[in-house]
Amino acid sequence: MTSLFQKATDDFAHQPIAETFNSLNVDASHGLSDAEVHQRQLDYGLNQIINQEESALRRILKRFWGPIPWMIEIAAILSAAVGKWEDFIIISILLLINAGLDFFQEHRALNALNALKSQLDTQVRVLRDGRTQSVRSQELVPGDIIRLRMGDLVPADVQLLTGDYLSIDESSLTGESLAVSKRSTDVAYANTIIRQGEMDAIVVNTGHQTRFNSVVSLVASASANEHSHFQRMVLQIGHFLILLSLAMVVLIVITGLSRHEDMLELARFALVLLVAAIPVALPAVLSVTMAVGAYKLAKHKAIVTKLTAIEELAGVDIFCSDKTGTLTKNEMHVMEILPFDGNGEAELIRAAVLASRSENTDPIEIPLFRHIKDNYPESDWSAWQQTHFTAFDPSKKYTAAQVQKADEKMEVFKGAPQVIMAMVANLSDSEINTLNQQINLLASKGYRTLAVAQQREGQPHQFLGLIPLIDPPRDDSKQVIDEMRQRGVEVKMITGDNIAIAREIGHMLGLNKRAVQSKQITGKSGQEIKELASGLAQAIYKRLNPEVSYKQAKQFADEVMTDLDTIYDTSLLETEFIHTHESALLDMLESIEIFAEVLPEDKYMIVDALQKSDHIVGMTGDGVNDAPALRKADCGFAVSNATDAARAAADIILTAPGLSVINQAIEQARFTFERMKSYATFRIAETIRIILFMTLSILIFEFYPITALMIILLALLNDLPILTIAYDNTYQSPTPVRWNMHELFILSSALGLAGVCASFLLYLFLREQNLDTDTIQTLIFLKLLIAGHSTIFVTRNNGWFWQKPWPSPFLLAATLGTEIIGTLMAVNGIFITAVSWEYAGFMWLYALIWFVIDNAIKIGIQRFIFNQPSTKTKLTA
Repeated sequence: MTSLFQKATDDFAHQPIAETFNSLNVDASHGLSDAEVHQRQLDYGLNQIINQEESALRRILKRFWGPIPWMIEIAAILSAAVGKWEDFIIISILLLINAGLDFFQEHRALNALNALKSQLDTQVRVLRDGRTQSVRSQELVPGDIIRLRMGDLVPADVQLLTGDYLSIDESSLTGESLAVSKRSTDVAYANTIIRQGEMDAIVVNTGHQTRFNSVVSLVASASANEHSHFQRMVLQIGHFLILLSLAMVVLIVITGLSRHEDMLELARFALVLLVAAIPVALPAVLSVTMAVGAYKLAKHKAIVTKLTAIEELAGVDIFCSDKTGTLTKNEMHVMEILPFDGNGEAELIRAAVLASRSENTDPIEIPLFRHIKDNYPESDWSAWQQTHFTAFDPSKKYTAAQVQKADEKMEVFKGAPQVIMAMVANLSDSEINTLNQQINLLASKGYRTLAVAQQREGQPHQFLGLIPLIDPPRDDSKQVIDEMRQRGVEVKMITGDNIAIAREIGHMLGLNKRAVQSKQITGKSGQEIKELASGLAQAIYKRLNPEVSYKQAKQFADEVMTDLDTIYDTSLLETEFIHTHESALLDMLESIEIFAEVLPEDKYMIVDALQKSDHIVGMTGDGVNDAPALRKADCGFAVSNATDAARAAADIILTAPGLSVINQAIEQARFTFERMKSYATFRIAETIRIILFMTLSILIFEFYPITALMIILLALLNDLPILTIAYDNTYQSPTPVRWNMHELFILSSALGLAGVCASFLLYLFLREQNLDTDTIQTLIFLKLLIAGHSTIFVTRNNGWFWQKPWPSPFLLAATLGTEIIGTLMAVNGIFITAVSWEYAGFMWLYALIWFVIDNAIKIGIQRFIFNQPSTKTKLTA
């Protein structure tokens, strides 16, 4: 039997049913036999989406392999080598914390896949061996004949057979807010929902060959994204500091060996210095900073499931949003009612309601009942009784009802405007033209328009008017978009709805720039290429056979196109057939605000293309069809009514209606970013300050400025202040921010070199005072402690230290407290040689003078090298 995997589901659309049965080798009246089912399950697999998953143990062990884990593991080994078991335990705990956070993030990606796969496992009625039986959807195979009814989840890709029609909700695939009507020979896709109707169908593709599988595949591929901006930043800082430290330590060891110093002491000192220089706390401190930001967001009903999303959100400069259910309410509403020829609005909406049934879940009828209850409470519609109801039929395109109140009887109709207008015989040509103009205007704006008529007993049909319906924007959507723009974030709307609806909603939201259909940029429409291929075939045939007529050449070209259609569906070409160069496509995306009629893979492609243009992209969504793009985006938001799959794929989950929390999240993310940048700058500057000063002192003066014990004490006394950076007051940038490693290394290196100069000047001064070596080492230790903590106040903002926002009480208390502890240790000789209060006071004064100098250096670099102002939006959080 020919492999069905070579034929896409869409190839079955409108194919004659007999041909489908023949190609699938199945008897229409008998179905497949058990033996045939078993063989096809072996050939094609079960109707489920299977992904090769690593064991939990393997996924855990992977967390300890890589540049960041190696950096921390080396520090732990070195700590054990020099007998510093306290440091070994602390570093090991940091390693476990980082591994645990990373494992949790990957576990979320698996949850996204499992949420998608679980939606396919249901019970299905299938014809096998000549009888109808119920089987699990996983057991279906191509060729199975099944029965689909209202409320069913379509279990596989199928071609519809017998029955009147089906109304199918395809929002899981397309995001289209309204159901789609389908008839015999049409195809229906797995994971779509039957809203109305009942039909037989034949399974044409299962499992990995379904259209729905493309969504799962995209989520899986997006889960394997490269490192985030945060991870790349940590790696770059780690590599820089480790290489610098290794180079300096090697110089120290070589110099010490050449001077015949004690090898054991030299090795111990070198290892302690290397441990202190490796930024083992960098990932953990930054994670704590992001966790504090996540905690504050939780108070605003936003749950952060991926900590690095906080950092990514600070740099988001393009925000892509799904329309239905995200920017809009995901429910149809009646807009301005348009009565005809003097009829009243109350009479018009009453007739529409009487031609409906309240127990129906039809999204077209629900807003009619809501509107009449909210706006016409005095209406007598509830006094009328339906004596007969004619349900909607796609072939007739209207609903009708016979109603009665006391002795008064009439029949009411609602449906497609052209159909209802055709019922009314007394409409004049001018009235018809006027109505058509109104209908066309509403259609151009994307409204779903109902026409309503009634016929009283013994009277002709009376046209009552038009009722436009639309899924309107949420109350806060426009405000959210306006505030995003004020923060320097461009907003783009991505929807599966048609271009007219997308434009109208975009207009309501202030998105008035270019709007396009997805096929205009993805190459999904093959019509232009089909015409080009046909023309080429005619030209080539005519050149090879000059004697033939153009009519004969056209006939030949038609035959070629028929053959082409048997190879692949030229009406649905793959993206690689696109004739637009990628660079031109990326430029095109920049100017578009609204993307309409998109599929899940289109949303994914748009996000991916924007990222390739060096944008940091945010995304909001609520449906299964949004999951791939949510996972691919740098920061994905699932709104409050989102599906499990969308929540599992998102980085931040909103638990309250509305989108206003997104702007609060952006604000909080930018606060958090500034705290992280402050610590990163401090960490690099301090490492340069200590390691370079130590190395040059040993090489030039043959002097160890501090002992191995002092290095450890400095590291311990630094721990508390750097943790409180997460709670510091700071400013936020009015525009998106991202890591600029060039600027970061320039500023931190300048501060570090300034610290080296300050330390050398101090050493030269102290040496002139004829102080002993131990006393000089204690004073340098105290200077490094006070000056190092002062650097935190230099890097915490981009202005002078006295400018707002002022440091938080936590940071002040932790910094001053540890400096006082270090001073008391120096004065009282705890673990180190004692010095006088006079010398201790001199160290404080000297460090504070250089604190002002460092601040001036920072301001100068920002103004004259980076061309940055000295102040930003002065807010605290």
